[in-house]
Amino acid sequence: MTDNSSTSPKRAAIIVNPAKPVDFDVRGLVAKHCVENGWGEPIWLETTKEDPGVGQAKEALAQGADLVIAAGGDGTVRCVAEVLSGGDIPMGLLPLGTGNLLARNLGMDVTDYDGAMAGALTGAERKIDVVRAKRSDPDQDQLFLVMAGMGYDATIMGDTNEDLKDKVGWLAYVDAGIRNLPGKPVKATVAIDGKDVLHRGVRSVMVGNCGKVQGGLEIFPDAKIDDGLLDIAVLAPHHGKLGWLSVLAGIIGKGRNRDTAVEYFQGKTVEITLEHKDDYQLDGDHEGEGKHVLMSIEPGALTLRM
Repeated sequence: MTDNSSTSPKRAAIIVNPAKPVDFDVRGLVAKHCVENGWGEPIWLETTKEDPGVGQAKEALAQGADLVIAAGGDGTVRCVAEVLSGGDIPMGLLPLGTGNLLARNLGMDVTDYDGAMAGALTGAERKIDVVRAKRSDPDQDQLFLVMAGMGYDATIMGDTNEDLKDKVGWLAYVDAGIRNLPGKPVKATVAIDGKDVLHRGVRSVMVGNCGKVQGGLEIFPDAKIDDGLLDIAVLAPHHGKLGWLSVLAGIIGKGRNRDTAVEYFQGKTVEITLEHKDDYQLDGDHEGEGKHVLMSIEPGALTLRM
């Protein structure tokens, strides 16, 4: 019997979040581009609330997909990357979320869905870093691509009004941010590459693999997604009603003014220990509360096609 597998067309798996509201036919768009570029019938897999992408990515590999496209927001992308990281199968992006932070940091036009599909099927491949985050309360080993944080930034993610987010997009995060400006600092110990660099009260410790967050604000000015380094920002606003202005000034000044309201660090690992539990987020997804996490960079672990 002749083996025709070498001449079989490549197949892409599409892992789509059906909860994301879109005003076009995603399935039709995918099918059109697969036909036009000589790919076989796509493998269509939908996420669920119980499984937001990890199980679907494993199923895609089990079915022999040559490419796995994450069609959703940063949460879907993170779950798919969790499975593909360290392997040979590339990931494509069809940004359908509110933030689409990975796509934006990569310079993609998040409104050009045809361009995103064409790039995923026929574009160039590049390797990017991923970050492994290991918590001890509860024990959990997760991956993120853009940014994680403990404290104020995570509180924003947890307190964002979902209905408002559907109506006004990332501006819903601004609403949550303003509502949560008042608050008490938590004592934090931050160790980078095994050495303590900070022990004091803070409102937020953020760790970045990319530089930009919602609204194009650049939190980590020196971050590059393939430099093998973590970028860490510690926010500790001064006391008083105008305290957060010092944080804003520090971010705009990229931490060069020696003001301790914002401090920047870089390293290959960062360990964050809080005096008591606070909110925790990965790539914009609120992951409950925690008081300890160890994050480490995994250089070039994920292959993207775009």
